[in-house]
Amino acid sequence: MLRSLYSGVSGLKSMQTDLDVVANNISNVNTPGFKSSRAMFQDMVSQTISGATAPSQTSGGINPEQIGLGTQIGSIDTITTNGAPKSTGRSLDLYINGGGYFAVQGTGTNPQTYYTRVGAFERDGDGNLVTTSGGMKVLGWNQTPTVYNGTDNISTTGTPTTINIPSTLNGVQYSAGSLSIDQNGLITATYGNQKYAFGKIAFASFTNPEGLEKVGDTQFAASANSGAAQYSPSGSNGIGSLVSGELEMSNVDLSSEFTEMIIANRAYQANAKVITTSDEVLQDLTNLSRS
Repeated sequence: MLRSLYSGVSGLKSMQTDLDVVANNISNVNTPGFKSSRAMFQDMVSQTISGATAPSQTSGGINPEQIGLGTQIGSIDTITTNGAPKSTGRSLDLYINGGGYFAVQGTGTNPQTYYTRVGAFERDGDGNLVTTSGGMKVLGWNQTPTVYNGTDNISTTGTPTTINIPSTLNGVQYSAGSLSIDQNGLITATYGNQKYAFGKIAFASFTNPEGLEKVGDTQFAASANSGAAQYSPSGSNGIGSLVSGELEMSNVDLSSEFTEMIIANRAYQANAKVITTSDEVLQDLTNLSRS
C-alpha cells in the first residue's frame, strides 16, 4: 500500500514542476527573444515481484511481474524555434531572420560573454554599441574607420571584440542618429558629409543550442553540452540575415501552454486522489487491527 502513496507523491512533485514550467512560459509570452521550455517525464525504477521465465517443452514463458514506483522529471528542454518578428520602426532594433545569436559582453577585468536573440541596441555615452537592457557591449569585428564606398570589405577573421563609434573622427563630430546596421551586420555612421564603416556584427552558433544555459535577461551562457561558440558573419554557417526595425518576440504558444496547464492540473488532482485513497485504506486497516 505504501507504494501507491509514494507513487502519488512523485506524481504531485512532477506535476508541480510541469506547472512551474508552464507558468514561466506564460509569464514570458510578451518577453522579446524568450525561448519556452517543456518538462519531459520518465518512470522511476520498477519493483520486480517475480522475474520472467523462459518457455519450456511443457509450458510457455512467463513475463516479469513489476510494479512501478512513480514518475520523475527526465529533462526540462529549451525550445529554440524562432519567435515571430515584431515591427518597432526603430533602426537599431534587429531581428535575425534565421539561425545564430548576438554575442554580448559584460564589464570588468574578466567580462563574461553571453548570447541573445534580442537585437535591441544603442550607442552609449562612450560610443560603445550596447544592448538597451543592461548595457552589455555587442561583439563584432572592429576595424579602423574607413570611408564607406558601398563595398563590404570588413575582415571577419580573429576573435570578435567590442565596437566603438567615437564622438569625433578626424576632428569631425558624429552626426546624431546616423548609426545604422545593414542586413549583413555592417556598422556605419556619418561624420559631417562622410559615411564611415566601423566593423561588422559577429554571430554565434552552437553544435547544440538546446544545451545553452539561461542566465536571465533573455541571455544564454555556453555550457558543457552546448559546445563552444563558433563566430561567423551573416549568411554563413546557418546564420540568418538581419532585418532592421524589428525584434524577435517570444516563441511561447499560448494555446499549447493552456492545454498543458489543464492536463497538468488534472494530473495533479488525480495524484492527490491516489494519496487520499491510499490514506483511507491504511486508516481502514488500522481500524480493523483495533477491532
